Amino acid sequence: MSRPYLISILLTALVIPIGGASVEHLIYAAPWSALLFSKWFIFSAGGLRLLIAGIKQVMDPAFTAQRIFHIQGTESLPVVRELGFANCCMGSLGVLSLVAPQWRMAAAFTSGLYFTFAALGHIKKKPVGPNERLALWSDVLIAAGLVASLVAQFQDGTG
Repeated sequence: MSRPYLISILLTALVIPIGGASVEHLIYAAPWSALLFSKWFIFSAGGLRLLIAGIKQVMDPAFTAQRIFHIQGTESLPVVRELGFANCCMGSLGVLSLVAPQWRMAAAFTSGLYFTFAALGHIKKKPVGPNERLALWSDVLIAAGLVASLVAQFQDGTG
């Protein structure tokens, strides 16, 4: 299993959302709530995670092709690079939602849908290696978190 890959998932799906919400709660006396956590989860898991993945796929498409999907050769690399561009776009929306609250629902919806479809793709393919299993489970958990975040934003009416 790729240690940097695991660390990036833990940071973006757990550490940054919990840390960001905690800091905002302590410094700005923001009430601890699902809405506060969802703000940081959308930013980090739906934004940073996809932006980082996108940059990695654009700069090094072979990692995703070979280490995640076990595709050898170079024929798939232009497609993986295109996936990277899409991830950069979705990730940018999530990152900017931290300062543009009106974009949070769109960011949660778009990235949540992406992670849901990605998880279904991993399930259908049946993961064969540790990186692919990590991708499957992180996609499932992040998708669930983004759906919960979307619901929190929708119920609040400000996202």
